Amino acid sequence: MSDKIYDFVIVGSGMGGLVTSVTLAMEGYSVLVLEKNHQIGGSLQVFSRDKCIFDTGVHYVGSLDEGENLHQIFKYLGIINDLNIHKLDSDGFDIFRFPDGKTYKFGQGYEKFKEILKNDFPNESHAIDAFCTKIQDVCTSFPLYNLEEDSPQNYIDNPDILSENAWDFISSITEDPILRVILYANGPLYAAEKDKTPLFVLALITNSYIKGSYRFVNGGSQIAKLLTKKLRQFGGEIIKHQDVISANYENDHIKSVITKEGKEFFGKNFISNIHPKRTIEVFGEDKFRAVYKNRINKLENTISSFMLYISFHENTFPYFNCNFYDYNTYNVGDVVNYSKENWPEILFSCTPVPPKDSKYAESLAVMTYMDFNEVAEWSESFNTIATKNRRGETYEEFKRKKEEVILKHLEVRFPGINKAIKNVYSSTPLTYRDYIGNEDGALYGIKKNSNNILNSTINPKTRIPNLFLTGQNLIFHGVLGATIGALVTCFQFVDNKYLIDKIKAAN
Repeated sequence: MSDKIYDFVIVGSGMGGLVTSVTLAMEGYSVLVLEKNHQIGGSLQVFSRDKCIFDTGVHYVGSLDEGENLHQIFKYLGIINDLNIHKLDSDGFDIFRFPDGKTYKFGQGYEKFKEILKNDFPNESHAIDAFCTKIQDVCTSFPLYNLEEDSPQNYIDNPDILSENAWDFISSITEDPILRVILYANGPLYAAEKDKTPLFVLALITNSYIKGSYRFVNGGSQIAKLLTKKLRQFGGEIIKHQDVISANYENDHIKSVITKEGKEFFGKNFISNIHPKRTIEVFGEDKFRAVYKNRINKLENTISSFMLYISFHENTFPYFNCNFYDYNTYNVGDVVNYSKENWPEILFSCTPVPPKDSKYAESLAVMTYMDFNEVAEWSESFNTIATKNRRGETYEEFKRKKEEVILKHLEVRFPGINKAIKNVYSSTPLTYRDYIGNEDGALYGIKKNSNNILNSTINPKTRIPNLFLTGQNLIFHGVLGATIGALVTCFQFVDNKYLIDKIKAAN
């Protein structure tokens, strides 16, 4: 136990927690970050097999072109020049393939994006222009997304923007059934559901990738390492293997948090980067109003995933400087609600950047949706590097069968791939749950629902005067979303105009 009283104690070292901690430390506050795992970074974590580095959650990132929002924020945080990044193909960073052999592409930059789609849909020029104009207009409604203090049409003054449904909008601008599908086909980036996904989620994410899509060479964990280094440079601390399980109070304010190991850490303010539901459990259910607890407990999480990680024999499988979305259906808006008989209906595949600019890939990461119920029978088990616990042979057999199904699909989409494979590894929603902390291994935290958007809106303030929230559940998910969520949290303590001006002036 340490008697030191920190200005801020932050629970969780995911992207939101790290950006929040560095920003506050740069403003002169004393900051402590507590992380339960062996690795920091949440979804930024990586692992190594067969001398290949695999990302667990971040396979590519948008808005990293010079002058774009994430690039500028990383410049402000002092890490942009140390990031080892690789730009994806401008004339097709995302490739969508369908069972009939048809292939479509998304290009980087709006002019290239429109040019490629108009070549495929020459009679839909107006619809493609309308789509691009609309998603850029929606983005202007989120001032901080554009590193602005305010905008004439912001979502706070115009909450109807949040309730517009993505599929409904796309359907309103074109009657071409295939173009509708293609404009929605990057849905695995936000776990798209035709009847629920808001347009603003599609807009913020699609816009970011159009404006600079990159892979991280040797994995996204470099972001976490650089932010940790920056945090320590400004006097902040981070301690791993600290699973926070409860809090002590004094006059309705949190005085300290207690870890599973019995350690106690004191602070003036506490910020939770863990799921809001878990936050309530940790900081005491009796401290929150019943109506708030009920709302949080009823919130749906996004679906989880099954991941396949493949290592290749040397010089046997080509490196692709793009991502493949291989659909087994044109009903792209409903693949989240798959049937076990038709699983998998979508495979997202990417080859990590190989060393020395080789034309061959060392490995391949493949993601598809998986409902947590498929692994519920092993849900009582818990297995991480720090807490070893095998789930048993039935679980391993379950994974092997799922691996075989995916490998058959991959052989169709990448003929000859099975001959190139050295080893295969996989993870399930349980893996993601144990390492990230979401109760059901949710890919992207809380589901945003256009039918009841206010229910899934999370405020960084809580009823507890010195407890705040940060991260992907505040605005939207991903590296960019969690980063913007972190800035929203920091505005509770640092003047927003002052901070935005600092970010924009960074060089």
